[in-house]
Amino acid sequence: MKRARDGEDDGEHTAKVQRLLNPDRLSKLSEELLVRVLSFVPVPSLLVCQRVSKKFSRLSVDSELWKAAYYRTFVLPRASRIPGIKGPANPNRLHYSSRLSKWLDDGYLVKDGTQTNWKQQYRLRHNWTQGQCAVSEIVVAERPPDPPLLVMMSNSIIYAADSMSGLRAWDSKNDRELLASSELSGDTDTARLPTSMATDANNTGDDKERVVVGFEDGSFSMYALRIDQRTSRKTFTNVFTHPPSTNGMLSALAYSSPYLVTMTEDHLLSLYAFESIPGITGLLDAPKLLYSLRSNTAWPPVSLSLRTTATSMTAAIAYSLPTYLSGWTVGVQELILSHKGDLIESRLATAADEHSFTLSAYRSTSSDRLPPSPSSNSAREASVPSGPSRSKPTSMSYSHPYLLVAHPDNTLSLYLVRSTSQALSISSGNRLWGHTSSISGAHVGMRGKAVSVSRRGDELRVWDLEGGMTSSANRRRSRNGHLSVRVQPSRASEEHTQDDESGQQVGLRFALDQGFDDSSVSRGWVGFDEQNVIVLREKSEGSQALVVYDFT
Repeated sequence: MKRARDGEDDGEHTAKVQRLLNPDRLSKLSEELLVRVLSFVPVPSLLVCQRVSKKFSRLSVDSELWKAAYYRTFVLPRASRIPGIKGPANPNRLHYSSRLSKWLDDGYLVKDGTQTNWKQQYRLRHNWTQGQCAVSEIVVAERPPDPPLLVMMSNSIIYAADSMSGLRAWDSKNDRELLASSELSGDTDTARLPTSMATDANNTGDDKERVVVGFEDGSFSMYALRIDQRTSRKTFTNVFTHPPSTNGMLSALAYSSPYLVTMTEDHLLSLYAFESIPGITGLLDAPKLLYSLRSNTAWPPVSLSLRTTATSMTAAIAYSLPTYLSGWTVGVQELILSHKGDLIESRLATAADEHSFTLSAYRSTSSDRLPPSPSSNSAREASVPSGPSRSKPTSMSYSHPYLLVAHPDNTLSLYLVRSTSQALSISSGNRLWGHTSSISGAHVGMRGKAVSVSRRGDELRVWDLEGGMTSSANRRRSRNGHLSVRVQPSRASEEHTQDDESGQQVGLRFALDQGFDDSSVSRGWVGFDEQNVIVLREKSEGSQALVVYDFT
């Protein structure tokens, strides 16, 4: 009897254990079905799944899962705001499909033959929207050079030029490595004073980055960043130097191969065309001067740009303009030329209203301006002033169709430039709020993304200005204070190797271990690409550094 009771107890114990266990039916599914199930969970749950088991950790990083999440989060909201993109002929155009989806400007990520890390791309875009990044510095000067240091950024390469250290280039990705350097001395071995710089906006993809430097004596030089076959290291090669000119200092440049636009301090605008194919030695022949004119309406700051089409090329200059008794406004002048150099049209437009007179005797008419939407007028009357600031601009950035102007009253002004075959016009402009101190620099780039930095250098904001303020979504986000996000940097946690003595002298792979000095001052230049924001900052003791905000 006792043994029988023991058997009964064992049976009861076994039955109780079975009732307490929850069978894992999910793990028994095939991996294809599991990936299908995971495609319906939100991103936070997808991240949690990576910690469940090795199997789920492997499946939850599937490329198609993150590709779909990227599309739903970052592409679909933009696509749904574009009029006409979802028509009756394509009702499912905005639904995610690995091949058939409309990817807009992100189409380069889904080209055949390219391997895209979609989880990394999602993290990158998420960090941009949240203002989350790591920060490090590259020391570029122990004391401020004269003229001031020039900085540009192109294809993840940072270029800096000054009279003391010459032309230098850093890799913004790999530990801020110094790629190459070159002196800027002329034929007489006398250091020339750089006053302007531009990178090639039309990179041909031949592994030859080109940068143009303008000088105080009116000359300019073009350098190519190439790989030296003997040392397998990159080096600068001077492929062309224009002799000094009596027209004066070059204050601004714009380069989109094979075209180059230069502007002197007296506002003499010159347009050159280089031969598209360099000679056997790799050097370029002297360019052809296509057109030259002197502008009597432009006031600093100015911003030059070049745009090319299959049949023509457009050189544009955006500038500030004083008006009679009503402060400052902006103007844009365009030169449209054929690829043979024939002038097709020259036209000008300003953002001044019909009641304003510019000091250059130009008066804009209502037909030259984009009409404001009724909803924006009602919002303007009911809230804080949304019209553009009338104070003198401190910086200007023009990336068609966006014209972004910074002011000393803590605000930005955004204008939309409309350029058609019939007319050139500028919107009335909208004021952007968000900064708590004077703005020293701003830059607008791809898809209307913009970055601005305060004069003290302690406030950096990222703006999403796609569509301008004519978009109802942007007006709503502006009223809610969601049009920009303040960048919140965190110290990079990666280990830094000890640099050698020579490396420390030029700031190679250098990141400060201590916190930033709040007394540092932004020098007005700010630039960015898909992964980084670069700000030129001057410390209280006089040294200058490039602050790299890494969003990866």
